[in-house]
Amino acid sequence: MRHGGFNQRPKSVRSEKIYIYGKHALMEALTNAPHAIKKVFLSAEVSASEPELRQLIKKRQLEAALLKTREIDHMVGSETAHQGVIAIADPGALMVEFRTFMETLRPDERTMLVLLDELTDPHNVGAIIRSAAAFGAAGVLIPSHNQAPITGTVVKTSAGMAFRIPLVAIGNVNQAVDALVKEGFRTYGLVMDGSRNVVEEKFDAPSLFIVGNEGAGIRQKTLERCDVKLRIPMDERAESLNASVSAAVVLYQWSVKHPPSKTS
Repeated sequence: MRHGGFNQRPKSVRSEKIYIYGKHALMEALTNAPHAIKKVFLSAEVSASEPELRQLIKKRQLEAALLKTREIDHMVGSETAHQGVIAIADPGALMVEFRTFMETLRPDERTMLVLLDELTDPHNVGAIIRSAAAFGAAGVLIPSHNQAPITGTVVKTSAGMAFRIPLVAIGNVNQAVDALVKEGFRTYGLVMDGSRNVVEEKFDAPSLFIVGNEGAGIRQKTLERCDVKLRIPMDERAESLNASVSAAVVLYQWSVKHPPSKTS
C-alpha cells in the first residue's frame, strides 16, 4: 500500500501547531511530510555543522531562523533534548481521514493495522507508532476523542516514524472496526487474560490489532467485536506489560509470520 493521502486534512482535526524537536525528527519530517512543517529554528552551532540539514531545508523552500540555544530552551524548555533543532508543525497535516484511507486500502493477509482505543500517555502513543512502522503496519488508527493527540512528545518518541506511516483519524472506534471487518479484517484485542497465545496465532488474514487504555484496557463494546483475544506468555512473576511494550511484542510476532519482502 502506498502512503499517499497525508495532505488530506480530516475535518475532525483542529488546525493547531506543535513543536517537533531534534535533528532526526526534523529530517524525517522534511523527507516524508514536508507540507506539515511551517517554520524551522536552528541554533548557530547546528546551522554551521549540519550542511545536509540546511540543504534539505532549502530544498523544501523553508527558511531556518537562527536562535541562540537559550532562546530555543525558552521555546520548549531546557529539559527538552532539542539538539538545537526546533520546527513548528501542523499535526492536522499528518492525519488522513478514515474514509480517504479506506479508498486506497487493498487488504490481504499481509495487511496489518493498529487501532488505539483511548490511550492517554503520549509516550505510549509515540512508541506504538514507532513499533507499527518498524513491523510493517499499513497505518495507525487514532480516535478523535478521549485519546492523546499527536504532539511534539508523540513525534519525538516515535523517532520520526510519525512522518513515515499513515496516521488515520477516526471518529468512532466501533464504527471503524465494523467497517474493517466488512473488508475482511480479523480483529485482535490485546488483553492480559486472552484465550489465544500470540505465539501460536497464524495471522493468515488482514489483521487489526486493538490496543486499549493504559488502565482500563479495551472498552467492553469494542472488546466484544474482537475475533481473538490475544495474550502474551510471561513469567508468573510478572503481572503485565505496559501498552506500548505489549503492542511491540504482538506486532513483532505478526512480522515473524510476515517477514518483509526482499528488494533487489
